[in-house]
Amino acid sequence: MAVTWGDFQAVVQLSAGLNVAILSFVDISLPAIKERRRVFAKARQELDIYRKNPHKRTVEDKATHAEAVGEVDRQLFDLWKETSVFESIEDSLMKSTGVFGFFGAVLSISLLWYSALHYEEVISATGEILTVVSFFSLAGAFLINFFTASKASQYAKRCNDLRTHMRKKL
Repeated sequence: MAVTWGDFQAVVQLSAGLNVAILSFVDISLPAIKERRRVFAKARQELDIYRKNPHKRTVEDKATHAEAVGEVDRQLFDLWKETSVFESIEDSLMKSTGVFGFFGAVLSISLLWYSALHYEEVISATGEILTVVSFFSLAGAFLINFFTASKASQYAKRCNDLRTHMRKKL
């Protein structure tokens, strides 16, 4: 028995709903990105405060403290340099999510409209393939956002670890 567009319409509806929702997937990674940037700014502020530590009175204490601050400064700079490379990739990944989301939403809504008009007709292989493609656009956008959020969280954690090190050692 041949499958009609009507029989397949629930799958197309699911695709359409999920692909319209994909446009909000940017919200998955934005908080992690903002948190990473906030943590780095806070670490830089804290390091400046430690750099000006007025409690170090002797020359030896000042020199030891300056060396420790310099070491943390180098670590923070290396981490910032690593994240700045990722930041340019991050921006393009966010744009890719929008492209995937828009493409998938337009495709799935078009398929939904087409399936409503041709409810009783047999679905072609092209129709099935296009529906599968609309699901892949959903998966692509989700994976991109998950990767971006995960990477941003890793950098924020490393920066927070460095801030903890500052509090203990400086």
